[in-house]
Amino acid sequence: MKGVNGIIMITKSTNKINETTFYLSGKTMSYIMAVDKIGYLRHIYHGSKIRPRGGSEIRNLDAAWTAYVEDRIILETALFEYPAYGHADLRIPSYSVTNSGGDSVSELKFKGFEIKENHVPELNGLPCVFAGGKTAQTLEITLADEKSGLEAVLLYTVFEEYDVLLRSVVFRNTSDKPINIDSAYSANVDIEQGDYDLIYFAGSWGRERDLHRQPIQLGSKTDISAARGSSSHCINPFVMIAERGADEEHGNVFGFSLIYSGNHSSMIECDHSGNVRVMQGINPLDFGKELKPGESFETPQCVLSFSADGIGGISRELSDLYRNNLCRSKWVHRERPVLINNWEATYFDFNEEKLLAIAKKAKEAGIELFVLDDGWFGKRDDDTSGLGDWFVNLKKLPSGLDGLAKKINDIGLDFGLWIEPEMVNPDSELYRAHPDWAIHVEGREPALSRNQLILDLSRPEVCDYIIDAISKVLSGANISYVKWDMNRPMTDMPRKGYNYEYMLGFYRVMGTLTSSFPDILFEGCAGGGGRFDAGVLAYMPQIWTSDDSDAIARLKIQYSTSMGYPISSMGAHVTAVPNHQVGRVTPLKTRADVAYTGAFGYELDITKMSDEEFEEVKRQVEKVKKLRGLTLNGDFYRLKSPYETNCCMWETVSKDKSEVFVMVCRVLNTANTNEPHVRLTALDPDADYRDEETGRIYGGDELMYMGVVPVYENRDFSSFTMHLKRV
Repeated sequence: MKGVNGIIMITKSTNKINETTFYLSGKTMSYIMAVDKIGYLRHIYHGSKIRPRGGSEIRNLDAAWTAYVEDRIILETALFEYPAYGHADLRIPSYSVTNSGGDSVSELKFKGFEIKENHVPELNGLPCVFAGGKTAQTLEITLADEKSGLEAVLLYTVFEEYDVLLRSVVFRNTSDKPINIDSAYSANVDIEQGDYDLIYFAGSWGRERDLHRQPIQLGSKTDISAARGSSSHCINPFVMIAERGADEEHGNVFGFSLIYSGNHSSMIECDHSGNVRVMQGINPLDFGKELKPGESFETPQCVLSFSADGIGGISRELSDLYRNNLCRSKWVHRERPVLINNWEATYFDFNEEKLLAIAKKAKEAGIELFVLDDGWFGKRDDDTSGLGDWFVNLKKLPSGLDGLAKKINDIGLDFGLWIEPEMVNPDSELYRAHPDWAIHVEGREPALSRNQLILDLSRPEVCDYIIDAISKVLSGANISYVKWDMNRPMTDMPRKGYNYEYMLGFYRVMGTLTSSFPDILFEGCAGGGGRFDAGVLAYMPQIWTSDDSDAIARLKIQYSTSMGYPISSMGAHVTAVPNHQVGRVTPLKTRADVAYTGAFGYELDITKMSDEEFEEVKRQVEKVKKLRGLTLNGDFYRLKSPYETNCCMWETVSKDKSEVFVMVCRVLNTANTNEPHVRLTALDPDADYRDEETGRIYGGDELMYMGVVPVYENRDFSSFTMHLKRV
């Protein structure tokens, strides 16, 4: 039996060891698993594409000193698809339960399977990848524990055009007694012993997704997790396992990306035989779900990716998948407007006159969108009050939002708005009317953060209020852009599993508003990059990458973020100097050169610029309008790492190799040194390319093999760019 085009193939074997083998194939990738004679679903292989051969070897070890099942089969070093704990596998499990008798022993065995042609599963209330015209199949394998009545349906979706595998699990209680799920990862991959590195992205506010790489040691257990309510500034729900020595363009690399915006965990364990177990899904900390008889529970979707061409192969594969088959916004394939945001220009201290002055000057520069940030609503003169009161502050804006929007439109700019719909200040009309709507534990005073609390999105009436209030705002004025912020961690969760319930409410609110206003460009934000994840990207095509807008800090932030997410999704702005986060003074050119690789904008008081600076801004706006189509659809290559050298270099290449943008930034200047050549990649070696800035013509082979010498200003923080087009 086999699936369409051989994407999924099933073989029955007469071999005594295994009964059924499943072959899943992507563009250049294979994923193989098999059922052993006892009924366990074993992992066989994940890597470069290989041909099906009618059966797969299942390795079994024999040791008298460890737990084993019938026929002396050892499970604690076996490779599994979805392992349990407590029977004979004593490693970290991909799920755990408390049975009605109080024990936690579980033993899932193969029950059956089904192939669904031209199908990508939709998960109840959770964002997920869609088919989008691609050839896809889904394999559903049902595992069952006959003793407890628990069933786990493992979902595997594979595409002919991608080297990715979508994974999620549906738990079902087929018994007549409740079963408590204590942990439930979306995917498990057991990688056979070898030398591997773990790559993950940690940090904090202002330095999100800092790149970390460390060897995976024998016997180690590493939990890359966050339990702050959102995917968080601190740990991103994307990790890679790379062969030792694998780099940007060489070596086998496995990617794990969770389409989820809440508490998450990527667990890595290296057993005593050197096998590496990788699991990704909901963070088990403070999680719990009671399944009553007949009930089911779905985990978020995990995207497994494989590249034999290094880290860059993973990045480009995920970028294409997310742009084409995850984000549902019509803006995902539209060129983004060049915007100016008033936040760092005015903070809360603004009136119509100030805003219109900024807008008029921005129009002169060629900027297309004016964004009004925090402070326009309720009694909001600082961050201590007003959140939740989504009506305009007429003292600041006597014309109202509709009047201001019209005045901005008359100047020739579109109008955008900042909102923070999940939040409430204790000093607000909403909180005084509904104090119980904020997340809290009865009898305890909830913790404040940034003087605000979080609304309880597990309650339908709270979600209804937010949808109604924000809908009135968005339909009451000509608004073309929304920045959706979220500025605090989640505390005081009232019960186990609450964060998952909250996320279902969040996705309901976000999904309803983005679909009700499809012409609005929505940008995600969470105190900067605190919720930069694939779950948000399913609804919004771009996310504010970090509140740290310093160009030199952004080299690392944007470099590492691009490993797991499209560059078109990274909000990147030119801001004032000294920089408001780190105090650094960088050239206006460098600030723009770094920001070109992202959703470009300005966040400063353009009315206070010198004539020389203003003329430079006009040139920058003209340049980004030429580049933004390439940023939207091109392939991205990281050529020099700011983590390893005094230089950062990246390159964007169009799919047909006809257009190229290169940015090189030298961080610190050094006396009496010769600058090394910079070599490009992924060009047509037989073609000639013209530099649009200088008019000089280069050969593609010359650019790749010999390279060019960048010309820098004689100062720190200097940058060099090339915009090349095939002649």
